[in-house]
Amino acid sequence: MSGELTQSVLKRIIRQVGLECSAQGQSLSETLVAFMVKAVVLDPRNDFNMDRSLTENDMQDLIQLCVTRLLDTTNPSLSTIKMQVYFDMNYASRDELLSEQERVLEGKLAPVVRAITESGPHTREEMENMYQKIVAYVLLRSGLGSPTDIEAVREVTAALQSIFPQTEMITFTSLSKKDKEQQLKDLAMLVTGIRLYNKQCQKGGSCIDDLPDILREAIPSATRTLDERLNSCQLLAHRYTALLEAMQEDPQRFSQLRFLKLKEALFNVRQYEAFLCILQSNAITSAQAVESLDVQFEAAMTVLKNTVQDKTSIESREVFPLFMELSKLWAGFQDEMLLLSFLTNMADNLQQFLEIQSQLFPEEMLTSLLEGVTVKTDEERIKETMETRVNVSDFTNQEWLFPETADNFDQLLIQYRGFCAHSIGVKGIILPGNPAIGILKHKEKYYVFSSKEDAYIFAEDPDKFIQLNIEKAKKYAELIQLLELHHQFEYLVPHTQARKASTGSKKPPLKRENGTQTDTHILPPTIVRSYEWNEWELRRKAIKLANLRRMLTHSMQTDLSHMRRENCTQVYLPKEAGTQTKRENSSNVPKPQVFLRGLRGGSSPTTHMVAVDLTRPLDET
Repeated sequence: MSGELTQSVLKRIIRQVGLECSAQGQSLSETLVAFMVKAVVLDPRNDFNMDRSLTENDMQDLIQLCVTRLLDTTNPSLSTIKMQVYFDMNYASRDELLSEQERVLEGKLAPVVRAITESGPHTREEMENMYQKIVAYVLLRSGLGSPTDIEAVREVTAALQSIFPQTEMITFTSLSKKDKEQQLKDLAMLVTGIRLYNKQCQKGGSCIDDLPDILREAIPSATRTLDERLNSCQLLAHRYTALLEAMQEDPQRFSQLRFLKLKEALFNVRQYEAFLCILQSNAITSAQAVESLDVQFEAAMTVLKNTVQDKTSIESREVFPLFMELSKLWAGFQDEMLLLSFLTNMADNLQQFLEIQSQLFPEEMLTSLLEGVTVKTDEERIKETMETRVNVSDFTNQEWLFPETADNFDQLLIQYRGFCAHSIGVKGIILPGNPAIGILKHKEKYYVFSSKEDAYIFAEDPDKFIQLNIEKAKKYAELIQLLELHHQFEYLVPHTQARKASTGSKKPPLKRENGTQTDTHILPPTIVRSYEWNEWELRRKAIKLANLRRMLTHSMQTDLSHMRRENCTQVYLPKEAGTQTKRENSSNVPKPQVFLRGLRGGSSPTTHMVAVDLTRPLDET
């Protein structure tokens, strides 16, 4: 089909089907529409030729068929497919759910962490603001109260100051970003442990819910609700199965049932039962985890009380690990609360896909139809065939296993979710298989049957009946996930279903890791690296060695290289100095004034020069 329905054509059809359904008031997810498109193409009753490309008329017919099936709210098959898509898109295992919750929490705290780790406060006011951000981070990280709750903020601040006073902020700001983040997480755990201890001592913690008590009441209540719904849907499944068997035995009496889509209703109930079993298993796991956490928490609290014993002071290395342990155990309680809420919501939302049962088959109708019909439970059917088993000697080319002789029987991956491999394709009914009759191993796969006769018929030609089951799944697309036929229809399963198919309710195949190691070279290497086969290369080496004997190394200094070296000196910078005297004084002396007379000469040939001293006496100045 991947060759005929290319991605572009498929997207076009899905988009057109979604638009037409929206125009009719039905808003459907793209995953559901895509599954329905491929299921309609796969159904041989719709007569789509897989050996040629789809024409424009074929695509229009395909769109109309998909719209008709998606808008037929009275069809149990549509409800089953919707239930499968919903469960596939929303269900997550414990590990996946907790890791996703941790990722979401880290994303919410990321802005606060960045504001704390990337800022460099200097003033006192900035230090106080950062400390308040640390208080908010600790409160949000622990999940014990809201930052708008004044009482919770006071408790966190008091607990934080006892282990991390504001005087430590200078040391904190000098740490690297990674160390800051780690210290923030440690502080949050320590403060959480201190608050839990104070709550136990009735010295605070009024805003902290008592999660152990809440879980001890909520988990049994949720388990009872799941048991009631499981019993109810199993009763419906037993009734539908009995009616289908009676209809095959007496078609005239139950002729009206052919138009009531009883098979689709049975598939719907069985799928709902399978999903409830998964949720019930998770609820039981949560109950066991809570019981273990409760014991560990009480023990840790007792050790902490004995360590403290009303002491005014105690070394941090003694009490800090105990506070950290309390915080870790309390985080386990918080995880179980999250898981319980998730399981409860899943169970409540799955209930809507079973509402069509009461519309198609009211209690009065079922009661009248079941008159004179024996309704058998799955346990009764298995009990009836416990004494019948396959005679292995009747088969020469088939391998049969039995629960008491098979190794790792609980880990065997039974095909078709443990339903009878013969009745699916031949009768169109899903009956519980009984492993005690015999488990047929065919092509490394395991099959169980509801009766010895069915086992013998199937073993005659297993490939024929396996193909009949595949053809039945093509007509009823909901059987693909119900019977775990993903390996047969990988192109039909949505991406998320294919991803989770290997980690969902299927049992993991038997695997074992193994490895071998060999020495690369057992014997030590004998390669002579200096060996040379070339005669001329040997000649060159000989000449080189001979010339080296007459070679000397000389060095000299020329004018060009003279003073061509780097040099550096270190000097003391001149210092500025000054002196100051006690008083200032000054004196004034006469300016000497001497004139020379007669330098210009006169009438006589001889020059007579006369020096005239006009300097004033010192006492006149």
